[in-house]
Formats: sequence, structure tokens, C-alpha cells
Amino acid sequence: MKIAVLSDRFPPYYMGGAEHIAALFTTQYMRCGHDVVVITTVQDRNRETTPVQAGMNINAVYTNMPTRLRAWCSFYNPQVVPMVRTILAREKPDVIHAHNIHNYLSYHVLKVAHNLQIPVVMTLHDAMSFSYGKYFQFIDPHDRTPCPRISYKPLNFWTTLTANRFRTIPFRNLIIRTYLHRYVKTLVAVSRALQKALNAHGITCTTVVPNGVDVAAFAADPRQVMVFKDTYGLHDKRVALLAGRISYLKGGEQALKAMAEVCKALPQAVLLVAGAQNSYAQHMKQMACDAGIGHRVIFTGWLAQPDLLSAYQCCDVVLCPSIYLDNFPTVNLEAMAMKKPVIASCFGGSQELVLDGVTGYIVNPLNTALLAERIIDLLSNKEKAVRMGEEGYQRIVQNFTIQQQGQKMLTLLEEARQST
Repeated sequence: MKIAVLSDRFPPYYMGGAEHIAALFTTQYMRCGHDVVVITTVQDRNRETTPVQAGMNINAVYTNMPTRLRAWCSFYNPQVVPMVRTILAREKPDVIHAHNIHNYLSYHVLKVAHNLQIPVVMTLHDAMSFSYGKYFQFIDPHDRTPCPRISYKPLNFWTTLTANRFRTIPFRNLIIRTYLHRYVKTLVAVSRALQKALNAHGITCTTVVPNGVDVAAFAADPRQVMVFKDTYGLHDKRVALLAGRISYLKGGEQALKAMAEVCKALPQAVLLVAGAQNSYAQHMKQMACDAGIGHRVIFTGWLAQPDLLSAYQCCDVVLCPSIYLDNFPTVNLEAMAMKKPVIASCFGGSQELVLDGVTGYIVNPLNTALLAERIIDLLSNKEKAVRMGEEGYQRIVQNFTIQQQGQKMLTLLEEARQST
């Protein structure tokens, strides 16, 4: 079967979570003997090439659409659509697996595929099909209960208009729903939480295929681990790790507030923040200093994969305290593949992976006192943390490897191919 993979961005041009997952599925398809062509975009004309990496045929289309026009161009990007049409006509794939296409490729490529009689299976990784950004409006900021009631009620137009002003497009969601329902054979959500939110906003999604991880790729080099500990002063420390894209909605403030309490109880506790040194990271540094724990919060900046593995290996617990619909965080998969317990948010898909009290804890991150209590529990009880980490690893191996999830997607792709 010849499969075309569509993704706004793709490694090595960009290494975000959804892009990394798209690359994992692509590699798995190739391992299974399928012919794969990748269509993605770049924002640097010098990188508009067709490289072959590990046998992967990557077609990178240049686009430089201004940010202020991106919402409009999510429907039709004139810089990209003609090139995608040409590539698809030339490559003649049997089926398409589309990932995120709302930023650069645009939804119109779905119609292009339909006109070329190429069936599409599309994985929705986020809420951008009904929201202009991360979807947090369903959360009651005053509800600190451990298991808050969640209702994915449709977003109010006036609320959207107030928040987005001139970026607001009348009938945006209706147009997107039309593209998805008319030109996609199978819509796939990465979690049941996202599936429920999609259905609540009028996007019919009946299939869930969670993301997977290549367990074999998660083994840290002991020598690099020692160097990492030396570099960041982690010897004899009890380490909580906050990794990935660092932001307010990813729970940066929640982690700091909780760690302020943890540090009072455990003098050897530190928070290791492994993410790009963006403006929010600078804000977190100031917040940590204001809370009197500046010396207990260690920022590494963005880490290459070998150092990221060392960070996981050095830590005792991994935090994922998102305060939005975090659909199926990759950091949870990676942490559990490294045999680390996870304390994750009740908002989103984390609770479909992390089993409360078994492989870690599920908490309401707005309740920072409870978050601190859970962190203290695992940092002060190494035996429990190790046991939960081992349980998490077994859960990954049994249910969430990229081999297992890839086979599920291949079944859907084959069904779509045969339906034409």
C-alpha cells in the first residue's frame, strides 16, 4: 500500500509533539513494508527540498503566509495547495493519513485528495477544528475538587469574538466541519476526551487511536546520565521533571506553586524544567525567585534526545499539570517508557493512560495543595515511585507501543482504501 502522510510540519524541520507522532507512524508504516511519501511545509525557502531520510520521501513545500492571515489560509493556502495537488497526482498514493493541516497545508488539500479519488484518514491531535487555540473554556477555574465535572459545551461565538477580535471568522467552524465530513473517510481522535469534545462541537468522530511510543528508543546511556547529573547538580536530589513545551496552559504556574510547598517539606527536592528558554520560561524564573525557590528550580533549555533521556533517567517523578484539554500528552508516554511515575492533569486524555494510584496520580492541577501532596508522596517514597514506574512501563508495553497503534491505523487505512 502506498501511503501519503500530510502534516503541516515534520521532523527534522520541526520537533513538536504532533509532528513527532506523525514521524513515528510514518516510520512504522515503512517498517511494515509500505511505500510512504510525506508532504509537509517549511518557512525557509532554502529548505524547500525533497530529502530522503532513512528511506523516507519528504516533500517540503515553502510557505510564508503572515500570521495575521493564518486563520483565513487554514481553509485554502494558495502557496501550498497547487503544489500538493501536483505531488499527489505524481505520487498516486492509495490512501492518505493526514495529521495537523490547519496552519499551513490547509483544509482544502482534503478536497484535492477527494477530487483525485484518494481516500483520507485524518488524525485530529488537538482542538483547532473548533477552537482558535488551546481549548480551556470548559474548565471552571474556581472548582478545586479532585474530580471536577467536565462538560464540553460548544464555544459561544461572542466569547470567541471577544478573545480573538479581528482573527474571528464568521462560520469558521461550519466550514471546517464541512471539509471534514465531506472529504474525510475516517476521523480519528487521539483520546476519548478529544472525541467527546469534537462530538460536542458537531464534528462526528467515532474512532479513537491513541498515540504510541517506540519503547526501544528509550534507554539512557549511563555515562551521559552521570554527565547530566554533574552539569545540573542533581546528585542526591529528589527530582520532579516538567518537560516539553513550557507555558501557562501546560501548567507551569501550577508546578511552581506546588513545588513551593514541596520544597518546605523536602529540603533535597528540586524542579527540573526541560523546555525551550522562551518568554514564559523567563517568567517562570522570576516567579520561582519571588516564591523563594529560585535556587530549587533548574532550567535546562531545550534538550536533544540523548539529554532528554538523561533528564527522564535522573528524575523521580514526571509532572503534566495542564490546565486545558491536553489531548494525549507525549511526555506521559515517554516518562512511562522510561519507567517513571507520572502526576498528570484530570483535564484531557492523560487519565486514559495514567492509572490513578497505579502508574502515578491524576489530579486537578488547579488544586496545587493536592498536587504538592502527590509530589511529596512520590519524592519521599522511592519504593512506591519505582513500583509505579514499573507498572507504567508494563502498561506502555502492553497497550501503547507504536507497533500496536500503527497496526490499528494501518487497518483503518486499508479499510478506507478498499471503500473507494
